[in-house]
Amino acid sequence: MEQPIRILIVEDNVIIADDMQSMLEEIGYVIVDNVIVYEQAEEVLKNNEVDLVLIDIILASDKTGIDLGKHIRENYNIPFIFVTSNSDRATVENAKTVKPNGYLVKPFEQQDLYTSIEIALSNFDFSKKSGGAAAPDMGEEKIVSNSVLKDSIFVKKQHLYYRIQFGDIQFIKADNVYLEVNTVDKKFLVRSPLKDYLGKLPKNKFYRAHKSYIVNVDHIDAINSKDIMINNTLIPISKDFKEFIISAMNS
Repeated sequence: MEQPIRILIVEDNVIIADDMQSMLEEIGYVIVDNVIVYEQAEEVLKNNEVDLVLIDIILASDKTGIDLGKHIRENYNIPFIFVTSNSDRATVENAKTVKPNGYLVKPFEQQDLYTSIEIALSNFDFSKKSGGAAAPDMGEEKIVSNSVLKDSIFVKKQHLYYRIQFGDIQFIKADNVYLEVNTVDKKFLVRSPLKDYLGKLPKNKFYRAHKSYIVNVDHIDAINSKDIMINNTLIPISKDFKEFIISAMNS
């Protein structure tokens, strides 16, 4: 089942924080929490699922937003964006030491916030074991995100990135330069080579059934000499895949 992006706001100005939350919820993001100090943010990250953090550099505590950025880099593999009124050279240089995935200067509009979040999510490599952002690429290949997080993958639909659980993906069909990712009740278009996308999926569940198809073996309903059936869709299979499935059925 698809899940909207979950965001933590860390901002000590309550009026600005509430305004940011309203902007984000209007777009369609889910706000996990809205906190004002480092310690509260640390607790939220520890006990909740968070996809991205918006951090004010100056907080109502001894520890700053830069300290929080360092904590995230060392302990979590998620992107964060500094949202601050400070754009002087010294602050920017200090912020760069923790490699934020964005730097948004107040005041800003809803579109500025949306754009910063989407670019941060698109450019971030969730598949890395340690923190850090992937090298930015503003080319056409970044139309959608191919980013992996835990037991799911992000795909884009109608200007939002959604998290799709691996178990909900039934099959993936190559269609020219795009892939059609099919879940139980939805389809998503992703721009990626089929081989590259296969590498992002669990190897014990997803297999190349045909030159144009990846299938989740848990969703196979029937099989004959040339096809398998998933959710009433006939999918052609290669000879090697047919032998693999028959062997697995008999083992």
